[in-house]
Amino acid sequence: MPIRYARRLTGRKRSTLANRQLGVALAFIAGATNAGGFLAVQQYTSHMTGIVSAMADHIALGAYGLVWSGLGGVLSFLLGAIGSSVLINYARRRRLHSEYALPLLLEAFLLLCFGFLGASLAAIEGFFVPLTVMLLCFIMGLQNALITKLSHAEIRTTHITGIVTDIGIELGKLLYWNRRTGGKLLPVLADRERLRVLSLLALGFFFGGLTGAFGFKHLGYISTVPLALLLVSLASVPALDDLHALFKRTQRP
Repeated sequence: MPIRYARRLTGRKRSTLANRQLGVALAFIAGATNAGGFLAVQQYTSHMTGIVSAMADHIALGAYGLVWSGLGGVLSFLLGAIGSSVLINYARRRRLHSEYALPLLLEAFLLLCFGFLGASLAAIEGFFVPLTVMLLCFIMGLQNALITKLSHAEIRTTHITGIVTDIGIELGKLLYWNRRTGGKLLPVLADRERLRVLSLLALGFFFGGLTGAFGFKHLGYISTVPLALLLVSLASVPALDDLHALFKRTQRP
């Protein structure tokens, strides 16, 4: 990946185009992790709405063991979001180039752990759930908090409920028939560029899901390693910039 492009994509200085391009890449990774992870741990780990709804159902049905399992997933997602926020604010206070790259590198490391140690982690209990479930929920919370802060809540990547809703809103505007009102009312116009970006995010998540599902079906846990390497390629340049700056400071007399 060209150095300048990687620096623009994940560096401290942001642009709308870079946010959207990174969003599509992360939507692909999230879709692959979510779908492949389902085959590994038998539950979707980015869908907190479904997990919380299932907790309510299990309480009503008296299946309290499953309630604790859902709570473990929610807490792990929450801890991931907290971790992302802490890393970003730490780097921001110190004006590091890797302000947004650090959470991506942590996500890459955790995906590598899942890929190489997943079978062993599945047998270890964490917060009422296997460590594999905790790990995937943590990763989803980490990434979702990152892209939310980076894009000022414009982009989501770990689930597409909001994306599909926004696509529907823009399509409604696009199909709306603006009758002549004598210039008293502004016409209803769709934001075609936003509609294009939202569609790319949804497609990225879907094709990521296909990749993750087929990858885990044929390769097992190790299928997350290419996803981790993709994250490293996206995030390594700003981190190396910080290491270079640190080296220069230490060499000063």
